[in-house]
Amino acid sequence: MDLHQRQQFDFLLQTATERFVARMEERYRGPQQALAALRGDPATTTATLATFVAAIFRDFLLDDADGAAFVLRAVPRRSIAAHRAAVTDAATVEDLMATLARGLFAELLLMKTLESLEQHAGYEAVQGSTP
Repeated sequence: MDLHQRQQFDFLLQTATERFVARMEERYRGPQQALAALRGDPATTTATLATFVAAIFRDFLLDDADGAAFVLRAVPRRSIAAHRAAVTDAATVEDLMATLARGLFAELLLMKTLESLEQHAGYEAVQGSTP
């Protein structure tokens, strides 16, 4: 992946993370509660992430084969083991690429979101203990 494309992918991931964190903190009224919700029910987390990632892909015009290829080029070393079942349901190459790209992006987004929420929760705890 070229450096300018890597920069664009990093911007995409950062923007998506910021938006998802803000949404989760607002929905669950704080970072601690958002962390608990995301870690508590994997099925709900997966559904919430899938909906959000689909919207991000639409917003950033990545919901086609070229967009999927862009995302896949950014994550060449990630494992696809967790996505094999979803990929086998794909009817076309474009469907396969899109499904895999959304799934891998959702994994990264969840990881970055949890990191960000943990930081926010830590800041909240420090701010709350200051006299």
